[in-house]
Amino acid sequence: MSHPHSAPSRRPAQPDEPVDPVDVLIVGAGPVGLTLANQLGLCGIRTLLVEAGDQLIDYPRGVGMDDECLRAFQQIALIDEIRRHTTPNQIMRFVNGNGTLLAELDPRTDEFGWPRRNGFIQPLVDAELLKGARRFDTVEIRFGHRMEGFAERADGVDVDLIGPGGAPLTVRARYLVGADGGRSQTRKLLGLPFEGRTEPSRWLVVDLRNDPLGSPNAYMGCDPSRPYVSIGLPHGIRRFELMLRPEEDEAFIADESRLHRMLAPLIPDPARADIIRRRAYTHNSRVAGAFRKGRVMVAGDAAHLMPVWQGQGFNSGIRDAANLGWKLACVLHGGASERLLDSYDTERRPHAAAMVDLSDKVGRVISPTNRWLAGARDAVLRGLGAVPAAKDYVTQMKFKPMPFYERGAVVHPTALAKNAAPCVGRLFIQPKVTTRDGAQPLLDEVTGPWFTVLAWNNDPLALLDDEARETWQRLGARFVEARPMEQLHWEGPREQPDAEGPVVVGDHTGRLKAWFDRRPESFVVLRPDRFVAGAALAQQASALTRRLAEALHLIPGGFDVPRPVLPVALAADGVRTPVA
Repeated sequence: MSHPHSAPSRRPAQPDEPVDPVDVLIVGAGPVGLTLANQLGLCGIRTLLVEAGDQLIDYPRGVGMDDECLRAFQQIALIDEIRRHTTPNQIMRFVNGNGTLLAELDPRTDEFGWPRRNGFIQPLVDAELLKGARRFDTVEIRFGHRMEGFAERADGVDVDLIGPGGAPLTVRARYLVGADGGRSQTRKLLGLPFEGRTEPSRWLVVDLRNDPLGSPNAYMGCDPSRPYVSIGLPHGIRRFELMLRPEEDEAFIADESRLHRMLAPLIPDPARADIIRRRAYTHNSRVAGAFRKGRVMVAGDAAHLMPVWQGQGFNSGIRDAANLGWKLACVLHGGASERLLDSYDTERRPHAAAMVDLSDKVGRVISPTNRWLAGARDAVLRGLGAVPAAKDYVTQMKFKPMPFYERGAVVHPTALAKNAAPCVGRLFIQPKVTTRDGAQPLLDEVTGPWFTVLAWNNDPLALLDDEARETWQRLGARFVEARPMEQLHWEGPREQPDAEGPVVVGDHTGRLKAWFDRRPESFVVLRPDRFVAGAALAQQASALTRRLAEALHLIPGGFDVPRPVLPVALAADGVRTPVA
């Protein structure tokens, strides 16, 4: 079979070989592909995930996870499994060559329900994601399968694979997602530019067992003699990243005595260091020219690469999956046209570029090897630390560009009240709430992992006319009314006594009221990724619904879209059982 997007293969796929059609074929079993597979499995989407390697990658990679990322793992019901491989509220301290503190990142916000900074062990988290994807009988995972090429058709994509024994297989998928890393075959075959730069300096990553320091925190060593990073990780692991000099080649890296000399300024007894692995790498700053082309999309490192300094490469990839998964599910269930998928590129690419830029800037702070330049940097950072407002700006990480979608699957208000805080296109908060049975879960545990129509101190169903109500019911949305605690158990008259009412929650922390205090709107629609799709005054709820139906490219009278199904647990014998 001759394909327009083809790499050389051992032999062409045969047209008469069996094809198992799927809705989505994902290339790459890294964290992004695995997270997307979990999301699609949750929505009952037939998914095939293929990975060229024989097993999950186990070499040094991401070590920093943020609150947005943890919220995405909460959405796929893996938060408990993943958190056991994290160190929450990890402080990052910038120190100079003398060990003097220059700046500190210690954000204590939990507005999205989780700590903002967390150290973690990526191979263990990836293993939990893999186990999670296997909960779903609509998800198939095949290791040892390499993608060789693909051809887009009117109703799908024919994907050529080479299996473990060299046998070719062609699979028809309605959509193809390349989450296949920085050297992405998917991106290359699409012909997408990958613009940016590669730093000339190389870095050595060394992971140690039996952490020789034991500190739970991270240190950015702004030492001009050799810039370094030292990070305490869960399970007694210590990560060091050390800048290599031009003459320090692969032979140098392999020499144990030289490695010990590199570690000597950082740990008491390098000869006793229990080295797990070491690996040299370079920093890349690149963003793909597009994240979607027809029925093919790229995500994670296939779409953007950034230096490690803010730990945002991993997190940005998970944001991609969280953004794309629900949109694919809406389209594949027949609730929205495929124009909704355009918003994936519109929303994610600008923010990914902003995170690349931030990582570059932080890298320029730590990396100078010129002592005069390093001294000037130290003076500036110490000066900022002496100004309370500037110190708070750095410590609380207020410089971090939070995702904000100006365009895409959102409807912004035509005008804002004076001094009102804009909320559309931003993540909604996640405080703890009180349910009528006395439980106090985080908000997302009540709303579920799909669309939410939420009103403050109003029944959202009563605010909507019949057409608007049917729009959200067809889409499988959950209706939620947030109230002050004093009114949690009050039952007023209902227009339709026999109809199912909204889920009622009490605002025992006061955070929901405080959120609504800062803006005029009291009716909000939350997307499955927990971004505010639209907000309105109570009497404008139906009008907003009609505008959102256009922005989400909903199909009028389209199929009823089911809410995501409960995950299932995988028993030791491989039998799947529902999770209570």
